[in-house]
Amino acid sequence: MAKGKSFDAALFFAALADRTRLRLLNLMRDGEVCVCFFAEALGTNNPKISRHLAYLRRAKLVTGRRDGKWMHYSINPPSDPDAARVFADTLEMLSNDAEMAEDRKKLVDVCCAPLRTVAITPRLRAEA
Repeated sequence: MAKGKSFDAALFFAALADRTRLRLLNLMRDGEVCVCFFAEALGTNNPKISRHLAYLRRAKLVTGRRDGKWMHYSINPPSDPDAARVFADTLEMLSNDAEMAEDRKKLVDVCCAPLRTVAITPRLRAEA
């Protein structure tokens, strides 16, 4: 690897050493997730979610994409082949965890989905 771009194994393993970060990765396992969903799904507050997402970004395990006012996060597998294997195995292991499975059941389009179309009808003026 080029100088300055070496893999940081300590940061990688530290990122995987926290249950909340593992739960976030588990939710992103099948694709991009809107940040607005995480706090509700995990039953915690937005500052905590933001702190953990920032940690995962520093470890280069997730990337963010802005879409209007929403931020969407997705997994960014490690470029180091050994770390990529550990990462894939970790995600696979999470699928056997009851809490992780319960989190994934909550993954529904509630937060960022457009609301149902509402018909606007004119108000009738009261006759005098």
